[in-house]
This record gives sequence, structure tokens and C-alpha cells, in this order.
Amino acid sequence: MTSINRELKKQNTAKYRDSRFGSITGRKKVNVVVALAILIPLAILFLLPFFWMVSTALKTRPQIFVFPPRFIPDPIMWGNFDAAWNDFLPFNTFLFNSVKITMNNVIGNLVSCTLAAYAFARLQARGKRIVFGTVVALLVMPQEVLIIPQYILFTQLGWNNTHLPLMIPAWFGWAFFIFLLRQFFMGIPQELVDAALIDGAGHFRILLFIFIPLSKPALATVAIFSFIGNWNNFLGPLIYLRSEKLHTLPLGMQAFQGQFGNTDWQYMMAIATISLIPVLVIFFFGQKLFVQGIALSGVKR
Repeated sequence: MTSINRELKKQNTAKYRDSRFGSITGRKKVNVVVALAILIPLAILFLLPFFWMVSTALKTRPQIFVFPPRFIPDPIMWGNFDAAWNDFLPFNTFLFNSVKITMNNVIGNLVSCTLAAYAFARLQARGKRIVFGTVVALLVMPQEVLIIPQYILFTQLGWNNTHLPLMIPAWFGWAFFIFLLRQFFMGIPQELVDAALIDGAGHFRILLFIFIPLSKPALATVAIFSFIGNWNNFLGPLIYLRSEKLHTLPLGMQAFQGQFGNTDWQYMMAIATISLIPVLVIFFFGQKLFVQGIALSGVKR
């Protein structure tokens, strides 16, 4: 009887566990369904302007003003992209300028901000907290306050109407990126640094072979923010660039809108769609790198 009672008890326990796990699985399914029911309409709502931009780029001018509006153009005007890009303004030159400035600034921000963040996170120096507090204070300073002093400085250096005012400052750090990387570096265990110092590694090798491989998420975030910010930068080029051959894509789009904005919205949307493609590509590649960086970081937080 004792053995039979034990067996029945085991079976009842197993049934209880199965029912409990089954309820948990069912609860998770309900949560997933509810989350999808909320997120899918929100995603459609946020993507609606993008779809409308692409749809407008593929329409003829009369179709743009049809009421009620139609999302699917008939006929589809693929030639709008070629005409908008090649027939009005030198957008190939604008694209080259944007790529040159953006890639320079992404590399400059990564190099300068990584070095500064490592110094604030790991090096010991008198007055380090005061300097870092000054950097943090720059986060609350509106960038518009610096426009006039920077313009006077760059004009005296003879950099007006060149790309130098848009490229050189990136190599001197950015307060937000320094703060972001410094906070991430502070989370890396000190034991790794101590072990490397015992083995005779210097700070540059520690940064290169320990901190950078473990900081892929933060570095990817800096690269994405830097790329998007510089690619979409309109105010800086507007202030410093005069010659059309030096213009970037945002200035080219503004010039196109000023000349043809009242009649050729299909071409304007075609240029905007082409200009948005690099941002989408960088975002999706950066998102994948961000996830991989967390999975392969090797540091438990």
C-alpha cells in the first residue's frame, strides 16, 4: 500500500505540474496576442508616412491631388526616380559630399569619444571629476548657443565655404557620446584590467583588445546616432557652405523644393526616398550588430 500511495502521489504531482505549466504557456500566448494586437496597428501608423512618401514618388502629378487619395499609383512611374535625381540638380555631387562628411564624422566620433571615455572611466588624474562634470554640463547647453562663436572662429581660420567646419570638430569628441561610452566602460570588470596590467599590457592595448571588443553595443549606438545626425544635418551646411558643388543632400533637397516645390512633389518625394535608403540600411545593420554585441560581449551585467 505504501508503494501504491507513493506512485499515486507522484502521478498527481506530475499532473499538477503539467496543468500549471500549461496555464503559464496559455498565459504567454494570450500576452503575445495582446502585444501583437497593440503593436501592429502602432507600427502601421508609424510607417504610414513612409508608405505615402514612396507612393507619391511613383505617381504622376494629377494622381497626387486625387480625392480620395490612393496609395497604389496607376500607372507606376518608376522613371520619377531617374528624372528627379539626374535632370534638375547635381545630386550625385550632393551624395558624395554627404557620404564624405558623414563617414569622416562617424570615424572621428568613434575614435575621439572612445579615447576620452576610457580616460574618464579608468585613468586616474587630478581634476578628472571636474573635467567630466564640465563635459556632462555641455549636455544641457543648447547647440544654438555655440553657432555664432564657432562661425567666428572658423571664419578667422579661413574655413568658411569648405567642409572643414563640418568635419574637424568630430575629432574632438561629443559630450553625449563620451558620457554614453564612459558609463558603459565603467561596467566592465576591473579584474580584466588588473589581469592585463599584470601581464604587461599598456592602457592602449587594454582599450584595443579588451574594452573595444566588449563594448560593441555602445560603439554601435554611437555609430548609428552619429551617422543619422550627420546625414540629416541641415543647419551646419546651410551656415558654412555657399558653393553648390559643396552642398550636401539636405541642402540639395531644400534647393530643389525652393525651385520646384509648387509643381513637382512626385520628384521631391523620389529624392527623399533615395536619401532615406542609407539611413534604413545603417539602422538595420546597426541593429543586428547591437544584438550580436550583447550576445558576444562575454560580460555578465
